[in-house]
Amino acid sequence: MNTYQHHAVLLEEAVSSLMVRGDGLYLDATFGRGGHSRAIMARLTEQGRLFTLDKDPQAVQAGLEEWGGDPRFFIVLGSFAEMDRMVREWKIERNLDGILLDLGVSSPQLDDPERGFSFLKEGPLDMRMDPTKGVSAAEWIAETPEREMSRAFWEFGEERHARRIARSIVKARQQQRLETTIQLAQLIETTIGKREKKHPATRCFQAIRIVVNNELGDLALGLEAAIRQLRPGGRLVTISFHSLEDRLVKRTFREAVR
Repeated sequence: MNTYQHHAVLLEEAVSSLMVRGDGLYLDATFGRGGHSRAIMARLTEQGRLFTLDKDPQAVQAGLEEWGGDPRFFIVLGSFAEMDRMVREWKIERNLDGILLDLGVSSPQLDDPERGFSFLKEGPLDMRMDPTKGVSAAEWIAETPEREMSRAFWEFGEERHARRIARSIVKARQQQRLETTIQLAQLIETTIGKREKKHPATRCFQAIRIVVNNELGDLALGLEAAIRQLRPGGRLVTISFHSLEDRLVKRTFREAVR
């Protein structure tokens, strides 16, 4: 278990928007390190319940360590894309008073070099929220065709040099497998040069992370499930960190209102 700390983003704003009732049923669908959950739990009476989930086994372990003995608290390992199944198992279908989705990556994931999310620290190219499932970033880099890689950098990272970077990666991997975050970050910087405000690898690292974790696909399913699982008058609160998430959330909300 690592000791990296996480400070919940928009803590008061998000929890206030949920309008937590003491005896209500709530779902924190991205537990992280429990910042938002902690604020919700503080508002619940003995009759209230907080259900939580997270893709990251370390996050689930953190939740169990803090509230494992509290009868108001439940946590499982999984994606909010599986929300329908989970609420059925909890027997709270279409009865939630509020659902919170805090999207993106948590500080402990970024700060731990072994997770491979950050281009600022040497670590294995992994980037998986759940390191036991799916394809790692190193495997994706090693196996993805150039055109598909370029499209991912453009669509999910909005990287204008997507083609050049993909071509450079394919050329480099023919000589040596790219295994670490610094290897990839330096290759991207060599390919497109330095940038004043952002590290040149920022957009590509975002794109790879989104692909490896199927973030936008899971988000689309999670939002639709969340709308289904709220009781009449229930509230859905989302915190997004980039335009791709933001557009998807807003589009889903508009369609749900219609």
